[in-house]
Amino acid sequence: MLQLNLLAIIVAASSSFMLGGLWYSPALFGNTWNREAGPCDNCKQEQGHPAKVFGVSFIFALLAAFVYAWLMPAAASAPIAAGQGLAVGGGLVAASFGINYQFANRSTKLLLIDGGYHLVQFLIYGLVIGAWH
Repeated sequence: MLQLNLLAIIVAASSSFMLGGLWYSPALFGNTWNREAGPCDNCKQEQGHPAKVFGVSFIFALLAAFVYAWLMPAAASAPIAAGQGLAVGGGLVAASFGINYQFANRSTKLLLIDGGYHLVQFLIYGLVIGAWH
């Protein structure tokens, strides 16, 4: 545990915010995501202040990056690091979303957007954390 690269963990967690800002923007999937997620009555009241939403989200991103760094061995190369990230992002996170979305009767488009985000998020985690010695 003492061998974890905290700077790499912080950079990886920060990268998920940059990715999310682009991924969920109107330039990429934001409009489709809003349409597929459906209307939400009282969403602003339920979510709270944007600072709280972003702050708590960053804590979850740090937690995910920390646990990824703790579980994944250091990669010997960028392709191995990328493969580790893709395996976690697609095989664990996106697949778990898939299970939940089936029971919630969510659309395949929404699954592809959200699952795709986490696939790319963990690909980046793999490259940043797995290959940063």
